[in-house]
Amino acid sequence: MQAIQDISIERHENGVVWITVDRAHKHNALAGHVLTALAQAVTEEGAQSTTRLLLIRGAGERFFAAGGDLVELSEVRDEAATRAMAERSRGALDVIRQCPVPVLAFLNGDAIGGGAELALACDLRLQAAHARIGFIQARLAISSAWGGGPDLCQLVGSARALRMMARCEMVGAQQALDWGLSDQLISDGPDGQDIQAFLAPMLSCPVHVLRAIKAQTSAWRTGQSYEQRREVERQQVLCTWLHDDHWSASDRFLAKGSQ
Repeated sequence: MQAIQDISIERHENGVVWITVDRAHKHNALAGHVLTALAQAVTEEGAQSTTRLLLIRGAGERFFAAGGDLVELSEVRDEAATRAMAERSRGALDVIRQCPVPVLAFLNGDAIGGGAELALACDLRLQAAHARIGFIQARLAISSAWGGGPDLCQLVGSARALRMMARCEMVGAQQALDWGLSDQLISDGPDGQDIQAFLAPMLSCPVHVLRAIKAQTSAWRTGQSYEQRREVERQQVLCTWLHDDHWSASDRFLAKGSQ
């Protein structure tokens, strides 16, 4: 296991990399240096040819991430500082949004404020039964700042996004699943059967196929035009169709059909 300041990295032979925000004593608050280290870890691990997917979680069981570090943010007092903070933090989360491999959030506990924005920056969310997602920035008389508002609207629609943000709702696992805010309920922890069963089909995909799929979903997420998205698909089918893995898989299917 590798450690950066307040970030730990655990690599597995199957191509899964766990990245943990390791600040349980601070409710995994996303101070500036934590966001920088997280972006660095995602960049480096996502660039490895053997990485199939990344999983981000918080230390402990109470919080995935409890938002920005309020002591640090209390020093942000003028327009220039506010712009710089928002751009720096949004840029860190953009690294996750634009990672070439799928990035999943395991919500081991509550994702609050900036923590909710981090969760939504990921491609998918696996949510422990006790965990909640809350865009509660309005309690501090502010709005979302790190790109989470647009992500929320894209996931659940404008009405539910307005409801969550204006009422500071803490959305539980089942409701999040029903709304499409979460993708899988996890009842038995990060090492249990629920996560293994969810990941198994993804891990059966060759690395380059997962990257091809992520390229298409990234093109949609970043608002590329219809023709641009079609071009991404054209490029990726060339990479996957002409790969030896495709012909090996085809041969296996044909062999089964002839039996």
